[in-house]
Amino acid sequence: MIEDIATAAPLPLSIDEIDRAWLTEALRTRAPGVGLEDFAITKVDNGTCTKIYIDLSLDEAGRTAGIARKVILKGGFEAHSRAMPYMHLAEVRSYRDVIPALKLPSPACYFAEFDAERAQGIIIMEDLNAREVTLCHPLRPHTPDAVARRLRELARFHAQSWNSPELKPGGRFAMLDRMLDGGHLQAYLTPEVWQRFLDMPRGRAASVRFHGREWMATALDKIQLLADRLPEVVVHGDTHLGNLYVEADGTPGFFDSVPHRWAPLCEVAYHMACALDQIDRRDCERDLVAGYLDALRENGVTPPPLDEAMRHYAAFLAFGFCIFMVNDAVWQPEAINTAYTARFSAAMVDNDTLGALDAVI
Repeated sequence: MIEDIATAAPLPLSIDEIDRAWLTEALRTRAPGVGLEDFAITKVDNGTCTKIYIDLSLDEAGRTAGIARKVILKGGFEAHSRAMPYMHLAEVRSYRDVIPALKLPSPACYFAEFDAERAQGIIIMEDLNAREVTLCHPLRPHTPDAVARRLRELARFHAQSWNSPELKPGGRFAMLDRMLDGGHLQAYLTPEVWQRFLDMPRGRAASVRFHGREWMATALDKIQLLADRLPEVVVHGDTHLGNLYVEADGTPGFFDSVPHRWAPLCEVAYHMACALDQIDRRDCERDLVAGYLDALRENGVTPPPLDEAMRHYAAFLAFGFCIFMVNDAVWQPEAINTAYTARFSAAMVDNDTLGALDAVI
């Protein structure tokens, strides 16, 4: 469902439409009475979602409200953007609807709205580069301790919506899609497209046991079937390292969320396989999943037994594997797609994902 939000509408479709009057109106949606004396666009990163870096000159009310002097405005400002409103809506939903309610540690957000008539979604968030945070990188795996801390934060986040009525029709999170709804991954499994990815470095980095196109299609069906039987929560939706940061005190942070309703252990498997070096993951993954389950208990949830959770973990690894096998270069460079595909492939071998999926009937 594409919804329309009237506040600060219409949203700009070109960078030239971003003027002081519109920026002031946008900032006032979160901080009424704020005044903007001037602003300067310092950099533009064109891409699937354009990032516009802006220096703000705020009045005293703006400074008192805690609005950062350096912000990033993200939205669809490219020729292809009008064809991708769902992507911009997902980020708006994250910063407008999910994070304020469930308190996932994230950058401060000062505006998040969607304009259905113009198929545009825009957020304005703090520029993390202006603070002492460490931006994570896919080619720099994390330590088990860092992943354990992030899993504790995810457990707290997941516990708040665990099988909640808010996920049902009429609830505040009912508008979120389920992860595999729409069959978008299946669309990549035509013979020609699948072979194109197999012929890339990522395909050569994966075990040949996972090269079968028909196997991959069946695996996605079984992942959907398994998820249908398990508790549902709001998930961040894309917890690979490129969407994460660490505060100076070690607190994990999350951005670029694409929130969905989904099985929480799928998010756990996705994050762990992305974030850990293969040897570290092999040595500690059971302990890390156990720690996640303990954190769920601490947050009032009764999780599955560890052995059952590990079987689900093993099956859900195939979801992340498919994500990065068919991830076009417009989203991530080949080095990152290859590294992630190799990590998932190794995890699937170690955890007998083939057997775990065969058991889903």
